Formats: sequence, structure tokens, C-alpha cells
Amino acid sequence: MALPQIGWLGWTGLSLLLLALVGFVAVRHALETNAVAVLDGADKLLRGGDGTIRQVAAARYGTDPEQKIEMFVPANARGPLPVVVFIPGGGWRSGDPHDYRFIARALAPQGYAVVLAGYRLNYHGRFPVMLEDGAMALRWVADHAAAHGGDPARVVLMGHSAGAYNAAMLALDRRWLAHQRLSADALRGVVGLSGPYDFYPFDDSATIAAFGHAPNPEDTQPIAHVRGDAPPMLLLHGRDDTRVRPRNSVALARALTAAGAPTHAVLLDGMGHEAVIMAFARPFTRDARPMDAVLGFLAKVTASPTVQAAGR
Repeated sequence: MALPQIGWLGWTGLSLLLLALVGFVAVRHALETNAVAVLDGADKLLRGGDGTIRQVAAARYGTDPEQKIEMFVPANARGPLPVVVFIPGGGWRSGDPHDYRFIARALAPQGYAVVLAGYRLNYHGRFPVMLEDGAMALRWVADHAAAHGGDPARVVLMGHSAGAYNAAMLALDRRWLAHQRLSADALRGVVGLSGPYDFYPFDDSATIAAFGHAPNPEDTQPIAHVRGDAPPMLLLHGRDDTRVRPRNSVALARALTAAGAPTHAVLLDGMGHEAVIMAFARPFTRDARPMDAVLGFLAKVTASPTVQAAGR
């Protein structure tokens, strides 16, 4: 049986269709395996590259490959700059700081040194390892930030999802930073994006894997460590978040307020779990609510050389 004749234009159209299908499959695969890296790549492309920031450090604070740090400052940096230490999310299973450079592109040009801090994941990163690693990363900041244009006396922790949990625990439960001869009271503040702070009993595979072995599971919860002299906290959460319910931020804010540290949760209409972090990357920066809230908070808590009690 003879094959039908296809003209040159027909073959060209067929080839383009096949290429489009291959491209679609490749993009879909990338989104399914590492959506954050795709988001970061889009942000870099749409911003025209990394011209507004400068990488000043790529270091390891431990022997595990996941114990790594990247540090960025504005391209025209004039230090010492307040330091934002960003901790990635990913359910304590994934989260490579290299894929979150869009946070540096968003915040560094506004006058901040940005440290992207990784930590051990999966079985090797189970509670309390993720907190021990966070404290070690902050030890690196205390020892090295000044040499790269940062001000180690003005440090704010920031994280999304699991990273927000890590940040809140490091700030509230003094023992983790004390292991590194650091004081949690010296932190200028915490920015928690879509964070889980009150999620016991554990009811999904991620929390069971990360915390199910803990001998005192209630002790793993940030809400169990609230204190009246806690650093200022900005708790942002999308009202439509079904992955980490907004009640986590509401509950922590109420507990802090009751303890003497007035705090309120900022709930964003029409935003889900991922939308809050995506708003820091192009093309999603049109919804400026998360960025505006974070910049306002950072400006307030890092404004002067002395630790502030306001800004909640």
C-alpha cells in the first residue's frame, strides 16, 4: 500500500506540530519534576538576566551536599546591608536554594543581601535535623556575611511552607540557635509565607515522614514555643490555601498576641499555597500584595542599628 504524498508545506507543518508536542511534553515533565526551577528560569528570562544582582558567595556549612548557601547583593551594593535568609519549602522532601534565585532578584535590588539556605531533606533531614541545619546556616551568616557586604546584626529569616516552619521554630525555640552560640533574640524578624505552625496530629505523608518519629510530637510545633519576647513576625497566607490551611497562621498570630507579642496574620484573598511564593517571580509579580507586605515589614524591622520590638 503506497503512502499518501505530502507536500513540502505539509511536512513543515507536521514537523512543527511534532516539535510543539515534544516541547509541551518537556515543559510538562519539567513542571512535574521541578516546578520551582521552571519558575526561576522564567523569572530570569523576563527580568533580562541577573544584571541587577551579584553573587558574592557559594559555600557549604556542612559535609552534606544539601548543606549549602548562596549569597547575593545588589549589583551596585553599598554595604553593610540588612540580610534576608530565605529557607526553601518542599515538604521537607525537596527544595534546592539554587532554584530560588528569583527571591534574590526580587529583594536584593531593594537594598538587601539575600542568603538562600539549603538543608538536609527526606530521611536524613527529619526533625530536628532541619532545625540544626538552619542554625548552622545562621552561624555561617554570623561568621561570613560581613565579608560579603551583609550586616550580621540585621538578619531576618524568611521561608515558604516547610521553610516557613523552619524559620518560625528557629526564632521561637531558642535551643536550636543556642547550639551554635547564637541568640534567637538577635533576629530582627521572621517572614512566614504559607507556613505550617500548628499541625499536630500529623495527618499526611510529609509530616508523618518528617515528624512521626519524634518522642514528644507536640514539642515539634511552633505554636508550642510562643513567647512574649519573640522577634516580630509577618505571617502571610492565601485564604484559598488547601495544602497548608490559613488557620496555621491565624492560630500562631493569636498565640503570640496572647503571650504579649502582638501579631496578626495577613490573609490574601484569591491566593492558594503556591501563589504566595510565585508572586515574587515574573510574570506573577503583577499581584504585588505579598511583595509590598514583605518590603514594608523588612524596612520596619531593619531600619536602625538597634533591635526593634515593633513591626508585628
